[in-house]
Amino acid sequence: MLKLRQIARWLRGTEGAEILEAAIVLPVVLLFLLGIVWFGRAFNIYSTISQAAQQGAVTAARETGGTAALPDPATADNEVMKVLNASNLDSAQIQQWEANNPDPANPTFQPCPNPAPPASCTLTTHKIWVCSSVLLDSTTKLCGTLVSFQYKFASYLPFSSLNLQPVILSAQAQSRMEN
Repeated sequence: MLKLRQIARWLRGTEGAEILEAAIVLPVVLLFLLGIVWFGRAFNIYSTISQAAQQGAVTAARETGGTAALPDPATADNEVMKVLNASNLDSAQIQQWEANNPDPANPTFQPCPNPAPPASCTLTTHKIWVCSSVLLDSTTKLCGTLVSFQYKFASYLPFSSLNLQPVILSAQAQSRMEN
């Protein structure tokens, strides 16, 4: 009985309660704040790679010099790299988009109807797919270009299952060709 009274008296005391509360709450708050920063950075990278893909698609859809020839896919690749470099993103983290892996024998896209140039997909040196003269919308017969790639992002989020786990962010953009 005496021990029970001592425990009850000890539990009523507030000498160490603040320290105990801080020891419990501070790691949770810190983890929550790191999660917000991690998610914010992932969203920033996703926005940047989406903008980069759009710039590459617009560049790939432009005709060069008033001729019907489309620019070299390397030009679209350069535009994507300009946007990524402006945001200090590492181009070594770019990965080939497997969902858009065109095989010349079994293409995953529909070519534009004649008299458009023949459809082609090229994998650039930075692992970016640039597909030109592809059918973007089958109902309106809208032709254009597709640019797609993936970016690997890993962040340090301690005490969680996401610690240094790569997150693959995908970017794909299309732009119509002007007649």
